[in-house]
Amino acid sequence: MAVRLPALRQSDSIFDPLAAEIMGEKAASLGRAGEKVERSLAALQAHEGSPADRAAVLRTATQAVHAYFIQRELCGLRRHDDVIREYCIPREVLVRLGAQ
Repeated sequence: MAVRLPALRQSDSIFDPLAAEIMGEKAASLGRAGEKVERSLAALQAHEGSPADRAAVLRTATQAVHAYFIQRELCGLRRHDDVIREYCIPREVLVRLGAQ
């Protein structure tokens, strides 16, 4: 019995530079979104102003977390439980996700 290797098409090359570039851009974008979440959550935690100002800071944090979750999903990361624990995302942010 002879064993044949599968035929490789041009699109099946071992290293696809375009796919590697796209993957790198996704990772960089995810990193920037994570940094934005960190900054906005730190601002929310440190806020000591009026309730109206807090609402604006809370809205910014919610938008940053929502954008981060979307970016994670675009990268194929569907579960957010670990991220919620890692960033200590407060419940007041989580209940506002997606609502505008």
